[in-house]
Amino acid sequence: MIFPRKKVTHNVRPWWETSAPSKSSRSKIFITALLSSCLGGFLGVTATGGTIFNSANIVNSSSTIERAPDSVAGIAARVLPSVVSINTRSTSGGGGTGSGFVFDSNGYILTNNHVIAGVADGKGAIRVTLNNGDVYSATIIGRDASYDLAIIKISATNLPALEFGDSDKVAVGDSVIAIGSPLGLSGTVTLGIISAKDRPVTAGDSGSGNSFINALQTDAAINPGNSGGPLVDATGAVIGVNSAIASLGSSSQTGSIGLGFAIPINQARKTADQLIKSGKATYPFLGVSLDMNFTGVGALVANSSTAILPGGPAAKAGIRAGDVIVKFEDKAINSAEELIVAIRAKNVGDKVTLTYIRDSKEVTVTVTLVAGNN
Repeated sequence: MIFPRKKVTHNVRPWWETSAPSKSSRSKIFITALLSSCLGGFLGVTATGGTIFNSANIVNSSSTIERAPDSVAGIAARVLPSVVSINTRSTSGGGGTGSGFVFDSNGYILTNNHVIAGVADGKGAIRVTLNNGDVYSATIIGRDASYDLAIIKISATNLPALEFGDSDKVAVGDSVIAIGSPLGLSGTVTLGIISAKDRPVTAGDSGSGNSFINALQTDAAINPGNSGGPLVDATGAVIGVNSAIASLGSSSQTGSIGLGFAIPINQARKTADQLIKSGKATYPFLGVSLDMNFTGVGALVANSSTAILPGGPAAKAGIRAGDVIVKFEDKAINSAEELIVAIRAKNVGDKVTLTYIRDSKEVTVTVTLVAGNN
């Protein structure tokens, strides 16, 4: 919360006053100053041999700052018209703020599911404010908690949609810009780099496995209210959807500490297209329940009778409850979260290899991922 500063008035005397002057003395001071200026003007005239008005050469000067199209200012100028602020108000009186950007020029806005989840199912209203100040009511077209994404729509056309980049080609160290409405401050621009890729993080409000994403990590300042805004590359193309920030645990600090996370745009774009077409999205599914409290290395298939989905990919591959999955494709798996995001980075129908440990023996199998949905 930003608190206004209290206005303080200081009674400062002019340097020539050592004590409060009387009314008459103030008049004398003014007259003396006026006469002095007149005398100076007169001396200036006689010293030059002519009048000031005839001899002065008055020159008007102006300067223009040219900003290159690929500068931060140039990129921001191109991207900002496509970024929106989102305000929600629930029927219970609660509300929230977030960000989004124009996904399609026909009024479709991409944002995070957790930005609008509180007013879903007709439990409130959504207001979208464009960068030019225009305000619209929005409706939810579709949302998916698995990837923490949502599509909302406003009654506007010919909106400036962002250009899509390729998040698979992003490299650690690439320059990026985050744009959004942190703490309700619309149009905020911050600069940083890609700090890491393939980070397993929880993007939504809950700690459930449904909101784990294979995130891009950035040190560009991301704060509450940035959620749903774009992360763009050095060309101005969107490469991610800003979604989460790391915190210091029990610390009272809730703002940016240089650890922000964005959903890769390749995944976000695929999900958004599905939401626009049908209002729902699918995700790759292995057909197992994992023990999220397992502290060993790997992802433990839960020791329960319902851990393996009958007829699912894992069941067909011979995976059982109690197996520990330690590798997915060529990537080592250290936790359940890493396995979840590795699977969700794939497509429905992909054939993948995974390695599990059972009775101290490693077994490698091939599975075909099927579609799951919320």
